[in-house]
Amino acid sequence: MSSIAPGPSPSATPGPYLPQAVHVLRSPEGLAKALTALLSAVGGLSLVLSGADLYRSGLQDDLVSGSSTETSERLGGLDSLSIPLGFLHGVLYLATAVVFVLWFHRVRCNGQVFRPDGFSQSAGWAIGGWFVPFANLFFPYRTARQTWDASTQYAPDGTYRQVSGAPVVAWWLAFVVSMVLDRVASRQYLAALTHEALSDGAAFMAAAELSTTVAAVLAVLFVRKLTAMQRVKAVQGPNAAA
Repeated sequence: MSSIAPGPSPSATPGPYLPQAVHVLRSPEGLAKALTALLSAVGGLSLVLSGADLYRSGLQDDLVSGSSTETSERLGGLDSLSIPLGFLHGVLYLATAVVFVLWFHRVRCNGQVFRPDGFSQSAGWAIGGWFVPFANLFFPYRTARQTWDASTQYAPDGTYRQVSGAPVVAWWLAFVVSMVLDRVASRQYLAALTHEALSDGAAFMAAAELSTTVAAVLAVLFVRKLTAMQRVKAVQGPNAAA
C-alpha cells in the first residue's frame, strides 16, 4: 500500500497558507500478519488450557468421592504442565494486545485518509480508548465500526458499497464476553476452598478459556477482512469517488 497524501480541495478559496496535518496511508499488512499468527497462538493455547481445566474439574470430582494418592499425583502432574502453559499464554496475550493496538491505530489513521469526515474522535483514541475505565467497553468498538465504514470500497458509480458490519459486532461481543468470563472465573477459582468449589471453578475456567478461543478466531477474521478492505481501497484511491 503506497503512501498517499490527499491534495487541497478544489473548492478551497484563495487565501493565506494555513498549515494542516498531512495524513498518509501506511500499509497494515505486516502488522496484520503478525497479529494473525499471535491470535492463532493465543486461541490454540486457550483451547489446550480449556481441556486442562476440564480435566482438573474431573480430578476434583474424584477427590470429592474419595481422596486417592493417584488422583493427587495426577493433579500435581497437571499443575507442572498447566502453570508454564498459563505463563506462556499470558506473555502471548500481552504481545498480542500490543500488536493489536498498533494495527488498530494504523487502520484508524488510514480511515482518516479514506473518509476524513467519518470519525467522531481523533485517531489518538484508537489507543487511548482502550485504557479509559467503562468507556473502553464502547470507544474501541465505535472506532472499529467507523474505520470499517470508512474503508468500504467504492461502487462503479462512485458511491460507497454497503458492507455488513457483522464481523466487527461479532468480534467485539466475543471479546467483551471472554474478558468478563475470564475475570469472574479467575476470582471464583481463587476463592474456592473445597473440592466441590474447585471443581466448579475449574469448569468455569474451561468455559472462559473456550470463549477466548472463539474471540481469537473472530478477531482474526475481523483483522484480515479490514486489512483486505483497506488494500482494495488504497488501490482505488481515497478520492476515487470525486
